[in-house]
Amino acid sequence: MLKFIAYKDGRKANRLDMSGAYLFGQDRVPVRADLAVAKGEVTCIKRAAGACGLVLLWDAGESGRFLLSTTRLPDRPEPYNLNLEIARAVLSMLCRKYEEWGLFDYAAAAELNEELTEVRGLFVEALKATDEGETASHADEAVARGVTLGEKLALFHADVLVQRRRSAGAGWMSGFGCRVDLFSTGGNYASRMQGAFDFIAVPIPWKQTEPKEHHFQYSQIDTWVNWAARLRKPVHFGPLISFEPADLPEWLYLWEGDYDALRDVIYEHVDRVVRRYRQNVHVWNVVSGIHAHNSFDLNFEQIMELTRLTCALVKRLAPQSEVLLDLVMPWGEYYARNQRTIPPLLYADMAVQSGVKFDSVGLQIHTGVPVDGYFVRDMMQISALLDEFVGFGKPVRVTACQAPSSTKSDPWDAWGGEHSTTKAGQWHAPWSQRLQAEWLQAFSRVCVSKPFVQSICWRDLADYEGHFIPYGGLCRNDLEPKLAFRELRNFRVMLHSETAPAVESAAANGTDDEEADSQ
Repeated sequence: MLKFIAYKDGRKANRLDMSGAYLFGQDRVPVRADLAVAKGEVTCIKRAAGACGLVLLWDAGESGRFLLSTTRLPDRPEPYNLNLEIARAVLSMLCRKYEEWGLFDYAAAAELNEELTEVRGLFVEALKATDEGETASHADEAVARGVTLGEKLALFHADVLVQRRRSAGAGWMSGFGCRVDLFSTGGNYASRMQGAFDFIAVPIPWKQTEPKEHHFQYSQIDTWVNWAARLRKPVHFGPLISFEPADLPEWLYLWEGDYDALRDVIYEHVDRVVRRYRQNVHVWNVVSGIHAHNSFDLNFEQIMELTRLTCALVKRLAPQSEVLLDLVMPWGEYYARNQRTIPPLLYADMAVQSGVKFDSVGLQIHTGVPVDGYFVRDMMQISALLDEFVGFGKPVRVTACQAPSSTKSDPWDAWGGEHSTTKAGQWHAPWSQRLQAEWLQAFSRVCVSKPFVQSICWRDLADYEGHFIPYGGLCRNDLEPKLAFRELRNFRVMLHSETAPAVESAAANGTDDEEADSQ
């Protein structure tokens, strides 16, 4: 059993937000546990042996409020000081990435070196304090300064690598894209898609294309595929298979419990779609999120067999196209709640080790909804997550990303306006158009700096009905561009120009927050 005591302003905390909290074990794989909190004391009754760490929403001062973790800790009767253990984990991450990225070798990082020394000094002061409340106060300062420094380090390292890529004249593969809304085929919408993106992502939700068994509806998809063909704009297509409930037709549940029949139906679906569109598709998103959304209660072997079968089929039918395996909720929090799922990194590793025929890994990184997988994390955590994929030897594509542009209730989002973005944490300040643009720029800098990341795809162009993250579109629902839309345009200009200086942030020169936030 693990116990922690949390402190606020030097005294035991009266309240502690356990939204999204979970334990993790070796290799940061989430583990099942019963978590309880009372009067500032967190009790963790875990269902796995060995040292574990705790992840929970934590206030990091002016940096924001993020899902932060402790280090892995052994069981002991006495409770740990939660503030101190989070500070230990933040400092550990800083030192590890500092070493991995070789930042000691850069003269321009001298100021960052001094800040790291100061954070380390604050942690030492916390260790030396004799009173638990005083320890927590020093630790809180170390966390606030450490998270801020972590983002500075991630962006400094990103800028060094981006500048190196631009100086070498290396292009950035297929660049930026956006997922289209199948039912938005008007001239203004298409014009925005044409001018702002290097490629389009065309979804093919099975629920819409075959609402009744053997009754097919492909007209909207045909419209977008033909539009892209006329403009010679690359098409990323899919996912072909997604077990997310919103993507599944009701009739498919007839085969629940009959794996052989379900596999055959899936095979026919993939075969039919690929044969129809194989001449126009550059990247096939074949399987998305079946490691996390196990709607048919499949076992591990069945999930891997479906992955192998569908990827091999697409590779055989469209050998010149790229086959992509898509990971959702890449930190894997869902595994702590549902053991019939597979941690994302383990799923990807098993696909590689078992010889699944795929060419690249997809990642979906969303933020701003208080649901597993969508809580706010800082840029250092995002950069460290991307680094985890170096060992797979496969290119990475960010197949969907999004952040909110407002804290208002959004009745048109995919969640039906049920969730407040403020409960998911905070990146620097309450979400606004300006902050969304800053997040997009920082996120893009981190992604582009990784030589194995080949493209970034934003989830929704506009705040139309059914968009995913609350107010997460790059345009309002009247297609008026937000600051993030201009930020993306400026960033693309900078990337595609070998000699031009870095373009100044659109967010820095945008309208004031009141005007920008008007929806």
